[in-house]
Amino acid sequence: MNQVWVGTVLAVQANFYRVQLDGESFTKPLLCTRRSRLKKIGQRVMVGDRVRVEDPDESGLRGAIAEVYPRTTELSRPPMANADQILLVFSVEQPTLDPYQLSRFLVKGESTQLKLCLCLNKSDLVSPQWQAEWHHRLGQWGYVPLFISMVSGQGLAQLAEQLAQRVTVVAGPSGVGKSSLINALIPDAHLRVGEVSGKLQKGRHTTRHVELFQLPNGGLLADTPGFNQPDVDYPPEELGDYFPEVRQLLRGNSCQFSDCWHREEPHCAIRGDWERYEHYLMFLEEAIARQDQRDRQADPESTLKRKGDNTYEPKLNTKKYRRPSRRTQHQQLEEWYKDADL
Repeated sequence: MNQVWVGTVLAVQANFYRVQLDGESFTKPLLCTRRSRLKKIGQRVMVGDRVRVEDPDESGLRGAIAEVYPRTTELSRPPMANADQILLVFSVEQPTLDPYQLSRFLVKGESTQLKLCLCLNKSDLVSPQWQAEWHHRLGQWGYVPLFISMVSGQGLAQLAEQLAQRVTVVAGPSGVGKSSLINALIPDAHLRVGEVSGKLQKGRHTTRHVELFQLPNGGLLADTPGFNQPDVDYPPEELGDYFPEVRQLLRGNSCQFSDCWHREEPHCAIRGDWERYEHYLMFLEEAIARQDQRDRQADPESTLKRKGDNTYEPKLNTKKYRRPSRRTQHQQLEEWYKDADL
């Protein structure tokens, strides 16, 4: 019976896939292609996929992906399969920790349904009192942050324990030290580290694609491209599920309406006496606007438009009331002059 070779996709580059096979037979990843059969059925291969490889060549480090096994989880941004948890990395300084941006990333992380770990980097730049205040503040949000430092080594051993034997996606804005953190945890990674702009206090994007790195104590760590503003691409009615404060307030309580948006509805169990309520309302308006845009694209013939107070009014016929261009006006004048000469 022929041996079945199974491995994990570490990176996707152009039409090739870097796959690390299980076991000790292949110590280095293989550069694999995808069988034409998978192309015909539209089977996409993602970073993190568990795959079956045919005809592995140990000397040439080549192979071909013949099968993609079912995924336990799947992320669209970053494109990643079979992740167990998300490690959200922010810095306390350089750039300064922004509560709104942090809240936006946390909500995006919650929407994936994966376990969420919050890591605050560059803690050597702030006082222990500052750390204690933010530890308490984030506890009110529903999170227990881990303060780390590449300079002092604070928290790195505890972080390594949380990552062991798991597939973890590293996410966060640019310039917060994600590449430096991965280099500290995995010395063989040799990731390029960017600098933070002195004027804008923003980092440069040093990671261009998703790539998995093997942790010394087992497990995989996925480096992902940094971005500053995650999209609010979830239905408005689901937003409350992504705030631990809302979930806590709804335990043992309920709103009058099952589809309550926790805004100004009567007998709502969620009131604005928690810190991130303003963030919730801002994200909700963005989610509503995105949903309205999708509805218009799905039904372009709709004759109604939504107003701010959840009422609707008829839309004007855009073609009928559109002002003609100058070129059209000149053409009409020329035609009138010609008619007049006749």
